[in-house]
Amino acid sequence: MRRDKNLVLLSHQHHNALALCVCIERSLSPEYAGRCKQASAEELQADIEHQFRNEIQYHFDAEERVLFPAARLVPGLVMLVDELRAEHAVLRGFAARAQARQLTMAELQTFAGALSAHVRKEERQLFEGIQARLSPEKLAHTGEQLHAYFRSSGMPGAACRLR
Repeated sequence: MRRDKNLVLLSHQHHNALALCVCIERSLSPEYAGRCKQASAEELQADIEHQFRNEIQYHFDAEERVLFPAARLVPGLVMLVDELRAEHAVLRGFAARAQARQLTMAELQTFAGALSAHVRKEERQLFEGIQARLSPEKLAHTGEQLHAYFRSSGMPGAACRLR
């Protein structure tokens, strides 16, 4: 299904998060050795810290303040919203450990897998469910609220700086 214009901004941010995951996975994979720059655990954790500080923390906040309450109005999405909120907490924990440079290579791989799965769940289940079941008026109102949040959030522009 084509992404509704009211959710496009969040989908673009998902693209940036997936790019971070690909960067981590390729840096850790022997399959890509010699074909792309291999980053150290320190560099990968700096990338995670940067992405969280400049985009993902705002993205999670916008979802929790605006999108999730709207989605909870759809009976079939309540449990999914609860799962996604719990995943945010886990991902924030990884980000805090990355900021402290405490993640092992295995944990970096786990983080990349968890973030990728989370993004895909939001895109395939949450966004599709919202688009299919939320009224056009409520969806438009949610989009307006999301844009208002981001305008006032203090989120830096052009947050993505991946290799």
